[in-house]
Amino acid sequence: MPTLDMRQSPLDGPRAPAAPLVQLAYRPSGRWMPSRFNARTVGDDGRLILWNTLTGAINVYEAEHREAVLDLLSVDGLAAPLGRAAEYLERRGYLVRADVDELDLFRFRRAQDQWRTDTLQLVLMASEDCNFRCVYCYEKFKHGTMLPEVRQGIRAMAEQRAASLKEIGIMWFGGEPLYGWEAVEELAPFFAELGRREGIAVWQNMTTNGYLLDDERAGKLLSWGCRSFQVTVDGLPEEHDRKRVGRDGSPTCEVILDNLRALHRRSEEFRVNLRVNFDHENLPRMGAFIESLSEDFGSDPRFKLGFHAVGRWGGPNDAQLAVCGVREERDGLRGMRAEAREADLRDDGGIERVSRPGSQACYAARPYNFVVSATGKLMKCTVALDEMEENVVGQIHPDGTMEIDQARLSRWVRPHFEGDSMCQSCHLLPACEGAACPLSRLREGYRTCSPTKGKLKMDMRATLARAPRAEHACAGAG
Repeated sequence: MPTLDMRQSPLDGPRAPAAPLVQLAYRPSGRWMPSRFNARTVGDDGRLILWNTLTGAINVYEAEHREAVLDLLSVDGLAAPLGRAAEYLERRGYLVRADVDELDLFRFRRAQDQWRTDTLQLVLMASEDCNFRCVYCYEKFKHGTMLPEVRQGIRAMAEQRAASLKEIGIMWFGGEPLYGWEAVEELAPFFAELGRREGIAVWQNMTTNGYLLDDERAGKLLSWGCRSFQVTVDGLPEEHDRKRVGRDGSPTCEVILDNLRALHRRSEEFRVNLRVNFDHENLPRMGAFIESLSEDFGSDPRFKLGFHAVGRWGGPNDAQLAVCGVREERDGLRGMRAEAREADLRDDGGIERVSRPGSQACYAARPYNFVVSATGKLMKCTVALDEMEENVVGQIHPDGTMEIDQARLSRWVRPHFEGDSMCQSCHLLPACEGAACPLSRLREGYRTCSPTKGKLKMDMRATLARAPRAEHACAGAG
């Protein structure tokens, strides 16, 4: 009996039998089908717009090419080999191999982004109090400026995590964040310097009523990298001042507009989203308001309008609010957007800003996003705040430790679309991930769809109206 070498496989080494290297041939499906995540519509001029919500691709085709493109996206599919036009559609995600399970592909891509550990997003409540008392506000104004020990904890936590981070997002919120200027003045430059020192991409934005956004503070914020602002102006002064009144009863509109005009005169790069809340009362005079805004900001691409219907958001005056009906809201939006375009004002209508996969999922659904209250509570939703016990998921301590209740946190960040057959069959699933509003699922047990779903055709046509006239006008991620 031959002696066996117990130290080496007989299939290895110079005595191993020669065997050809076999390369298994990759044989993908010979048939391509239109993606289940395609959305499309045709404009009044006959042009076709396509959006694939899984890749984020947007394409516009002139009227003479529309039928040829639609033929390639027929439900019957295409057999190999693909022509050049079909290959382009396949690269953009509009065509997929027949053997691909796109729902599983979505699950995989979502998990990659959802559970990343190189990103930190903080909604910092610099002050939970406010110098306004808006009639539709839902906040209770329990606390003032963020406590020094909370600011210390935020700094310590960020320093400890810096080595593992590629991106930090800071969203200043309140109350009114500029009411807590002491906290902003400490933390905004801290994060800017941390990013420079550690090579971390840091972005900051602020939701503010604009009353305290004077030229001096605006200059400091811009120098610290806070370059995006949302400021609300609810129409002409007489309409605005009835709804967004100072806590002492004073008017606020002209102070806000003066601050915005000063910002307009600055040369730095920034973005201002002018949020306009409309209802049955101020809607009739929106045309005059848009015309007045055009005189101040119509030539400045840094300013953009966003129209939002007033809702009953949980405030004490909900029963008295003159909210619009569904049709009035839809028709009002369409009319105001058209007037804004005619007045050379940019508006937020369209799908460009929400086309990226996951961009319509609520921040509260992200495990790397926390709302930090003025007292150090870690929360998920800026509507529920600490009025809802399940929204408080932890506490930040002065040494930077984040004490987390994982059971509560898991309810916010779980894959909400799983077990929801309506979500799984929706072509907008990659955009909102079934998490447009986790609060409604937790509080009332029902699904709230993203606003885009209810006005998809309108938003796609708004993008179409801005698209250049060319055979292929492309935007989004391919």
